[in-house]
Amino acid sequence: MSPDPVSWLVIESGWDVVGSDGGEIGKVDEIVGDDTEDIFNGLAIASGLFDKVRYVPSELVGEIVEGRVQLTITAAAAETLDEYEEPPASIQILPEKASIMERLGGSTIDRVHADEDRVSFWRKLRVWLAGRER
Repeated sequence: MSPDPVSWLVIESGWDVVGSDGGEIGKVDEIVGDDTEDIFNGLAIASGLFDKVRYVPSELVGEIVEGRVQLTITAAAAETLDEYEEPPASIQILPEKASIMERLGGSTIDRVHADEDRVSFWRKLRVWLAGRER
């Protein structure tokens, strides 16, 4: 008896990602979406410790069961997926008539990682270690 399908909302980093042919693709690195609005955009997946993280749009995600995400494309086709790009930093834009106090205290720019390769390495290491714990 096969496991029951689950919602994208329960996907966790480290889950296995397989192709429609059953071929192993990698591990879930990050889930991309808005859980408050129930909008699933896709997944960032890591194949190996030193490989680039790739992006899987939600329309290529097939069955989701506890611990495993199956794509609607083969493992070979998954190798051609685009590299995952972190969302850009967000900025709060204040109106022109904002006071000096609002401008000094209100304008914020989210921290941006200066060394994306280093960040990607540590993220991949975390996902790889999470997969070994299972």
